[in-house]
Amino acid sequence: MTNEMTRTNMDFLNGRRLRRSRQFGWSRNMVRETTLQPSDLIWPLFIIEGTNTREAVKSMPGVDRLSIDLAVAAAKEAHALGIPALALFPNTPADRRSNKGEESFNPDNLMCRALSAIKQAVPDIGLIADVALDPYTSHGHDGLMDGDRILNDETVEVLIKQSLNQVRAGADIIAPSDMMDGRIGAIREGLDAEGFQDTILLSYSAKFASAFYGPFRDAVGSGSRLKGDKKTYQLEPYNREEAMREVEQDILEAADWVMVKPGMPYLDIVREIKSRFEVPVFAYQVSGEYAQIVFAGQAGAIDQRAAMIESLIAFKRAGCSGILTYFALEMAKLLNE
Repeated sequence: MTNEMTRTNMDFLNGRRLRRSRQFGWSRNMVRETTLQPSDLIWPLFIIEGTNTREAVKSMPGVDRLSIDLAVAAAKEAHALGIPALALFPNTPADRRSNKGEESFNPDNLMCRALSAIKQAVPDIGLIADVALDPYTSHGHDGLMDGDRILNDETVEVLIKQSLNQVRAGADIIAPSDMMDGRIGAIREGLDAEGFQDTILLSYSAKFASAFYGPFRDAVGSGSRLKGDKKTYQLEPYNREEAMREVEQDILEAADWVMVKPGMPYLDIVREIKSRFEVPVFAYQVSGEYAQIVFAGQAGAIDQRAAMIESLIAFKRAGCSGILTYFALEMAKLLNE
């Protein structure tokens, strides 16, 4: 302690003052270590049936479910602002949901029609297609079930069909979020066998069983259907090394990029992955994180815009190559000013 204090005093006496760089806006900008730009942002969109239809997600103020034509318009706006990619999530009509999730591999399903329409209208924006069965099952789980038990291998077979269905419709990136064992290797093999060797696999490798998903499940219509919880396949929040094993396994199975979800409560996981593995790391600022910031801002408890910026900088500082965030459009507009 004495040596440490002496060294600090010596630095000060020798003229070293770290605050000098912080005294002006221009000097702070010159030495800034982390930068944020529109190309770092991925905008999640919720898709519904209909024409010129917009439905507010009550638990996510400022976020709407969009019919395909409005999603196309949103894609054009995002592309113009420099947002490189969209992540699409369908709210499948109730009469199309079933225990086995067969609608997931229907080539005319809502997701596929949205992918095709956006790709045709805005060919240069990347389209990320979620792969999991919760938007298609009547029980709200990400996989097939036998009673209360998730059927891992049987689910993987359906996920391959779902992935091929979405790629044929225009998806550039397949993003399995189901957390079944072995699905990355199986999907990669299935895509390659059908000539889709160039399709990127973005694996939700470290997806935790989190309390922050509630508004999302409301947005896609799976929350009220969910029976039980997802703790038998999503990661335990207490475990870091288990997350590293999941990431390593997915990389061995040919995942191109990996995802951490949720985001801010798990930035230590982002940093750890970035340190251990030579792979692009993405994170999802999930619905509960977004809602916290917005509701706190509306209550006057925080400065919403400042909190938005600070939170997104934290993702970049932790090592994210890209961030899925419902703030993408707002942040891109701000960065374009």
